[in-house]
Amino acid sequence: MSHHDVVSAPDDSPARIARLSDLAQQLLGRARDMGADQCEVNCNEDSGLAVNVRMGEVETVEATRDRGVSVTVYFGTRKGSASSADLREDSLAATVAQACAIARHTEEDPCAGLADAGLMAKHQAEFDGWHPLPFDADRAIDVALACEAAGRGVDPRIGNSDGASMNANASLSVYANSHGFSGAERSTSYSIGCALIAGAGEAMQRDGWYSVALAPPDLEAPDAIGRKAAQRALARLQPRQLPTGQVPVLFSAEMARSLIGSFIGAISGGALYRRASFLLDSVGTRVFPDWFAIEEDPFLRRGFRSAAFDAEGVATRRSMLVEAGTVQRYVLGSYSARKLGLQTTANSGGVHNLTVKANAGDLASQLVAMGRGLLVTELMGQGVNAITGDYSRGAAGFWIENGEVAYPVDGITIAGNLKTMFAGIEAVGSDVDLRSHVRTGSIRIDRMTVAGTGAV
Repeated sequence: MSHHDVVSAPDDSPARIARLSDLAQQLLGRARDMGADQCEVNCNEDSGLAVNVRMGEVETVEATRDRGVSVTVYFGTRKGSASSADLREDSLAATVAQACAIARHTEEDPCAGLADAGLMAKHQAEFDGWHPLPFDADRAIDVALACEAAGRGVDPRIGNSDGASMNANASLSVYANSHGFSGAERSTSYSIGCALIAGAGEAMQRDGWYSVALAPPDLEAPDAIGRKAAQRALARLQPRQLPTGQVPVLFSAEMARSLIGSFIGAISGGALYRRASFLLDSVGTRVFPDWFAIEEDPFLRRGFRSAAFDAEGVATRRSMLVEAGTVQRYVLGSYSARKLGLQTTANSGGVHNLTVKANAGDLASQLVAMGRGLLVTELMGQGVNAITGDYSRGAAGFWIENGEVAYPVDGITIAGNLKTMFAGIEAVGSDVDLRSHVRTGSIRIDRMTVAGTGAV
């Protein structure tokens, strides 16, 4: 593909969205004709390109193009859903008929139904998340090869590779319901990643790095990603064990995200109405230190989860999840809200962009402040009990002495209880990892149990 083609490719997304919107209205009409009291429809079109290379050779090139519809109907408080990837006329008719047939056989559920009509988004907006480029397999291969080559060239101890990849995706969707709401969204995403293996035989260590963005110019340079992957793998060579004990633990920014994820899970509707959360009835209670705050901002420019409306058409809004260490609200869609006797928080489909307030400097200053303890850069296993908050996960990272990295460690387990851990957060760094909709820096916890087999 020549450079000229890249510049002049017309963006046909408005026409494609118009077709999806027409399709949605057609499906709503069919459901109404079949006697449904309420109906909601999702129509989407996704296309992508994924390229993987390893040891300088192309392993896979995959281009995808998917279209689909899903229809949910309500007869009173009985609900039925059906979906199809076949958009031919007879198939669409069968999909609606199937949803209606399912609804007639399900139990009444007083919490079922569309979100309240008065909460629908009145205004639609885009947040600069649409940056389409024609998918060019040759160029993607060149990028992935350059990324891997840069990493493999860093040091002779980088003897092997798990490969490098370049991915591009574009997605269009329309959500419409029988309240008269119809909303369209479009987004692109691009990523480059590389995983390298340092050392030989039993002493091999693997690590990697990746960059992801909605617009290609926001990606890190391929060679920089490769070099960072190599440096991370080399830093892990000759790891040691640690003795079992209680020590301060600093979660690197990309690991700290999972702590915030555990908190979001615990204040989400499904866990709450099933009474399967260690943070039941926590609104208004202090769970974190008094300086700690988390804000949700659905309107962030180029945010990974920016949206004017949620998965039910409800208008989104900026608001605090945690302020002064205190839980301000739960994360609810309309079904879980009704189960709890509350109102939806416009989080059907999940949280939008979260920002965790920093009260400390970069990673280096976090290490200095900790002095002595464990820096966690990798977590293994899913050892988090959502009901009790008990936390136990395999970990790897670095032992810190006098505010500096002393040596790599692996084969250890870190354990605690999330309630105690949240209350024991001493600092959130300014070293924010921007590769996610959860924006947090490194998080330092005063103490956790670290279990290893090392000598004291």
